Amino acid sequence: MASMNADGKIAKGRGTSSKVDARFLQHERTGFDDGWDLEDDEKTVPTEIFRETPRTVISRNQSPDIPFETSVNPYRGCEHGCVYCYARPSHAYVDLSPGIDFETKIFAKSNAAQVLSKELAKPRYVCKPIAMGTNTDPYQPAERQLRITRDLIEVLHDCRHPLSIVTKSWLVERDLDLLQPMAADGLVKVFVSITSLKHDLARRLEPRATAPARRLKTVQTLNDAGVPTGVMFAPVIPFINDAEMEQVLEQAAAAGAKTTGYIMLRLPNEVKQLFREWLETHEPGKTEHVFSIIRDLRAGRENDPDYFTRMRGQGVYADLIRSRFNKACKKFGLNRHNWALNTGLFAPPIPASPQQTLF
Repeated sequence: MASMNADGKIAKGRGTSSKVDARFLQHERTGFDDGWDLEDDEKTVPTEIFRETPRTVISRNQSPDIPFETSVNPYRGCEHGCVYCYARPSHAYVDLSPGIDFETKIFAKSNAAQVLSKELAKPRYVCKPIAMGTNTDPYQPAERQLRITRDLIEVLHDCRHPLSIVTKSWLVERDLDLLQPMAADGLVKVFVSITSLKHDLARRLEPRATAPARRLKTVQTLNDAGVPTGVMFAPVIPFINDAEMEQVLEQAAAAGAKTTGYIMLRLPNEVKQLFREWLETHEPGKTEHVFSIIRDLRAGRENDPDYFTRMRGQGVYADLIRSRFNKACKKFGLNRHNWALNTGLFAPPIPASPQQTLF
């Protein structure tokens, strides 16, 4: 599936081909015709993996509207290429484009498991559930070879540390040998994000993520294995996928999901331009209609950074979505139980050498 930007350039299998400028650059780029007339096949943009070695991997959240305090992200950037991804602007911090660079220049934290083990072993560490998949997908294509996410889960499994995962990939099934025993002790829960059940729409919105039907199979596989698995209907996009909410929740319940949630479309910083370009390319004629509802959701703005309202929106449309969601949950038996993870079994990792205990 190809994606086209406003200049008519095509990038096969990508969410966007836009080289939208990072907002921190001192100079802006301007497109020009350099005389080359490449065939479409030659315009495929390859993925580049850059290895980095951070000194810390646990991020601490202080936002009152987010249901976790600590998270770990194995990767920066995401090859899934979801055009609406609110994490895209993070590439601007390293002077890369939140557009095509975000999904083709992936930073892999190759020493993440070792760093995590050291952080968990610190005497003052307090065990709280760690969330993965809160920024970029821990099971994006690079994980098949790099196995950074699996290494992280192995650390958490060995010290019986609670974990939650959000993903759009079937690859989470690979780690059932770790997740299943963790689930038996109340140490893990998984959410599979499903934006649409329409294959064509999902392919255009999320070009390298797992197909919708396969994601539902993943939900069933994990639940059948005893791993509590729910579904996130996210994001809700006015007049693009909002009509599918009830169908997604019904299929999720049929696959064994017991819990669900939703998030309204967010358009921070450069994502506004990228999503507008996507609409003009893939849903011509809907652009202004969609953005008019978005502004209604965001009190006249195209993005709302305020706590609580940023996830759900406000106004008539937001109330309608909330009402539909609650009725669907009741109808399909979702969200009847609270999945609190067990923090009482945590046993800190043993340092590799006696000398490390001095620090």
